[in-house]
Amino acid sequence: MKKIFLLVFLFVSSFYIFAGKVYKSSATASYYGEAFHGKKTSNGETFNMKDYTCAHKSLPFDTILRVTNLSNGKSVKVRVNDRGPFVVGREIDLSKAAAVKLDMLGTGTATVKIEIVQMGPETDLSKQTAAKAKEIMAKKEGTSKTTSTSSKKTTTSSKKKTTESPKKESEVSTSKANTGDTPVLWDIQIGAFKSKENARKRAKALSDAGFTKIVIQKTGDIYRVAIKEVESSEVAEMEGRLQENGFSEYSVRRRKTNSDNAK
Repeated sequence: MKKIFLLVFLFVSSFYIFAGKVYKSSATASYYGEAFHGKKTSNGETFNMKDYTCAHKSLPFDTILRVTNLSNGKSVKVRVNDRGPFVVGREIDLSKAAAVKLDMLGTGTATVKIEIVQMGPETDLSKQTAAKAKEIMAKKEGTSKTTSTSSKKTTTSSKKKTTESPKKESEVSTSKANTGDTPVLWDIQIGAFKSKENARKRAKALSDAGFTKIVIQKTGDIYRVAIKEVESSEVAEMEGRLQENGFSEYSVRRRKTNSDNAK
């Protein structure tokens, strides 16, 4: 009996020691924007940007974390209920409410310390979604390495094209700040069809997966399905969610503004 009690005591003690440890002493955090409010999270909940929740690629759902902004010392406790962020170099995506607590809305990202307050249960859903997130990131990291190698041979014309692409993290995080009062918006095309009916089916599939701002645009004889007016800070997360839901083929284009049309 004493041995059993000792084993239980050691188990409980080790759990609390683990639960209070630093998970990441320095990592990059970003946050969810309004575009994802009301959509389904990876664990089946409805995302509420006013709740103190977060997305992480591998930690079990319902894990409680303490996130501290290293630039100002402010901290917040959040619960893992989603997978992401699907951006190379980013560790955690916070709800807007949590981002407000950390005073990081202005910058969009922050360098943070992440501590585990309480580890969530290792459910099958947690394991399956973590494995899927790992696959997505493996593809992204491979693409990132290829892009990095080819960028060394970039010509002047290709550099101009790169500024039109939202896929680099540095461009996503700074593009809004560089445009003054006018935010940079993007359209993500997820299909082009000769049949209007097929375009409608693709639009419905996107809607069923929780995406909004879906439009069908006719250009000549082609019907294009797109998600319109995506903010720069939300493009990378939107790409990850598209891939998660099986929409692996898409293109991202910057929306023209009035100033563009005036040129």
